[in-house]
Amino acid sequence: MTVYLIRHGKTEANEKHLYCGNTDLPLSEKGRKELQKLHYDIPNVRFLTSGMRRANETLRILFGNVPFEEDHRFREVDFGAFELRGYEELKDLPEYRAWISGDNERNVPPGGESGEQMRKRVLEAFSEIREDTVLVAHGGVIAAIMEYLFPEEHKSRYEWQPQNGCGYAVMNGCHWSSLSECVAIL
Repeated sequence: MTVYLIRHGKTEANEKHLYCGNTDLPLSEKGRKELQKLHYDIPNVRFLTSGMRRANETLRILFGNVPFEEDHRFREVDFGAFELRGYEELKDLPEYRAWISGDNERNVPPGGESGEQMRKRVLEAFSEIREDTVLVAHGGVIAAIMEYLFPEEHKSRYEWQPQNGCGYAVMNGCHWSSLSECVAIL
């Protein structure tokens, strides 16, 4: 079994370096144009998204009008009160400094969820995949899966985050390859 993990295209929040998890943003014009340059030839698979608009739009641009399913457990982490805000705006707030300091896998932003909470729901959903699948989701979601499957790599969740429109092919949960430079040679 092979699962292809592809990060959605860029949104305005990505371009402005804002925290964006639960907000259902569309792709930006730049994000759409970048995706249109990519081509993945992945036949005979199930298509699955997080159900977020940016993931669904990415799937349509990359694969056309294919039938797909949505599983909301593959949503990005909920940044709560920090949603759609950037570092410069937040850096002096005590609650933000408390969130980013220490163990930010366990720290919960006000009204949001921790990295651990997100990882738990994502891995539960991932464990239910039983066939060749293309999953279009989010950087944090993909990174959480990769960090869990490949601990011997000693990479943090942030090091596993692929570029927008890129990702990984995971074979039988024990081998992986990068969809290198956003061009799948599979």
